[in-house]
Amino acid sequence: MVETDKETIRKLKKKLKIQEKKNDEIRDYMAAQRTIFANERTLMAYLRTSMTISVGGFFAVKLSDDLYLEIIGGILIPFGIILGIYSFVRYRYKQKIIEGHHRDYNPTSHEHERAHNQDEAIHDHLGGLR
Repeated sequence: MVETDKETIRKLKKKLKIQEKKNDEIRDYMAAQRTIFANERTLMAYLRTSMTISVGGFFAVKLSDDLYLEIIGGILIPFGIILGIYSFVRYRYKQKIIEGHHRDYNPTSHEHERAHNQDEAIHDHLGGLR
């Protein structure tokens, strides 16, 4: 091979390694976002289940003439409320862990660092609205 071809190939390999590193960081960033969304979906599933249990207990109490259904309904209503409270506590706990990992992440490329800083700025802005 000609010397200029070898130099061209070496430059292309270097650019490819840089691009692969950027792609790894983008995958890491997207994985963090998927984790946040999964945590939110889990919260919604818990809340949906909590409401279903509470409403089921309420209707068991209101629409039944049998004592055992009223007892079951009386148990289901507080159980649903406790499950709803537990879901919020669990969500906040997991969210703080996720935010800690996100804060501790050290980006190595300039593009990823810019995206990470934009994400933090958006989070800070939304945090001020809560």
